[in-house]
Amino acid sequence: MSTQRSRLLPWLAGLLLSAAIGFVPTRAATLPAAVNGQPMPSLAPMLQRVTPAVVNISTKTRVQVRDAYFDDPMVRQFFGLPAAPRERVEQSLGSGVIVDAAQGYVLTNNHVVGGADDISVTLQDGRTVKGKLIGTDPDTDVAVVQIPADHLQALPLADSTRLQVGDYVVAVGDPFGLGQTVTAGIVSALGRSGLGDTGYQNFIQTDASINPGNSGGALVNLRGELVGINTMIFSPSGGNVGIGFAIPSAITSNVMQQLLAHGKVQRGSLGVQTQAITPRIARLLSLKDDNGVVVTGVSDGSAAAHAGLQPGDVLTTLNGKPLRSEQELRNAEGLLPVGSAVQLGVLRDGHARQVSATLAVEKLASADGGQLDPRLSGVRFSELSDRQRSAGIYGVAISAVQPGSRAARAGLTTDDVLIGVGNQRITSLRMLRGLAGVKPRQLVLVVADADGSRYVMVN
Repeated sequence: MSTQRSRLLPWLAGLLLSAAIGFVPTRAATLPAAVNGQPMPSLAPMLQRVTPAVVNISTKTRVQVRDAYFDDPMVRQFFGLPAAPRERVEQSLGSGVIVDAAQGYVLTNNHVVGGADDISVTLQDGRTVKGKLIGTDPDTDVAVVQIPADHLQALPLADSTRLQVGDYVVAVGDPFGLGQTVTAGIVSALGRSGLGDTGYQNFIQTDASINPGNSGGALVNLRGELVGINTMIFSPSGGNVGIGFAIPSAITSNVMQQLLAHGKVQRGSLGVQTQAITPRIARLLSLKDDNGVVVTGVSDGSAAAHAGLQPGDVLTTLNGKPLRSEQELRNAEGLLPVGSAVQLGVLRDGHARQVSATLAVEKLASADGGQLDPRLSGVRFSELSDRQRSAGIYGVAISAVQPGSRAARAGLTTDDVLIGVGNQRITSLRMLRGLAGVKPRQLVLVVADADGSRYVMVN
């Protein structure tokens, strides 16, 4: 038998078998519209109510072009360069969710709109309007934008605390700028945290496809209620691999209410600085293992001080659950409302005890920059928070910068931490006040942010 015949006979046999059972090959298989007279289930009716509430957000941000050499004020003076820093315009795309149709409030991510100079919001019907930033909370990555438009449709908020692993969810957003896109999946996990070194985290994990541009979009249940705001993905390639995260609606709702009422989020604090327990610290404290966190400092007048906590105490449990890291303690402080009572398991000198403390607003001393130097008018300085000090940060926080002020024009922002004035290192607000009588001809500040340190010359 030739090779050609050996290939032909199985094909003919298959064709004859198909004819015998009445099978006619088709080019593509599709789901039937109905089975036994019953229509197939579809998400379309629910999505018709949901998708008009999901918007596209595009932003433009003017950012300074930094150069380690030409940012030096002495180099600028030598070459006769202008004091104003160079700028470039960055553009980004994201998504948002209308949650109040009457007021035009849109929930989205801080990393979508935070720091933007221009916000454009495009509705599903094609209208594009300018958005007004109401407030942002970088620690939870939540922001609220208001749009001046009528005939809006909003999504109702569900109680995300009732979600269970395995519940079906649908993600709606604008991935890669392609236009509104819908993906479906399930809740893969709840209470995810530890995804980075900063922020308060209690994420919903889902395998519904979330890609760049989906940030700020809606995660809804099968009733079309908002259960979360899509915020990030875990991916070695940069694309979706089935591990996406959303901020629960219970958190976004609380943050939004505070932003609308106060323009910022007030968080409770125990008033402690802590450190992870290493094997060496465990030996020094005669601990059996490295579970928990050790208290390294207690702020005067804080909730921890009133509860009797002391440096050297080991916090082992939080509200009855094992406390495994500093991140878990920071999450509890950041996500629980001010005034919440927490139960702490404490180990002191080998003896275990239970301590109750009430989270209070952290009180940070502050100073008006105009009283230190007229060129710093419009700047507000404050002491670093316990969380910042626990992270090893030193200096003085810049808590407010008035738009249009000298400092703002020079490039100072509220994300900065002042670590030096000229060649003088600054580690506290008291040190900064001590320089109030010194009026240098050139006011050179050394500030640090997430990208590193830089010089800012205020004329």
